[in-house]
Amino acid sequence: MPHAFDDDALTGVLGHMNSDHLDDNLLIARAFSSLPDVIRAEMTTFDGDAGQWHVFCADGSEDVLRVPWPGGPITERREVRREIVALYDASCARLGIEPRPH
Repeated sequence: MPHAFDDDALTGVLGHMNSDHLDDNLLIARAFSSLPDVIRAEMTTFDGDAGQWHVFCADGSEDVLRVPWPGGPITERREVRREIVALYDASCARLGIEPRPH
């Protein structure tokens, strides 16, 4: 069973990702979703094994995308940032985009 983060961690991380990192959410969704023409993505939750996004496509279709943390399971809030940055880097590599400095 994956580690469950407390409400404070979930609220803090999700609020930050969905207000300050909308472009990163979209990049991760485009890189890891099998759906074409992803136009928007919101991070909806995460646990010790993965992050989860609600993905919206140009044709009106939607999906839930769950992406495992690249470094494996985590248990600490501070590790979430490291794993999201790793997902961002992996997304850039998959899409052939130069990542910005961290």
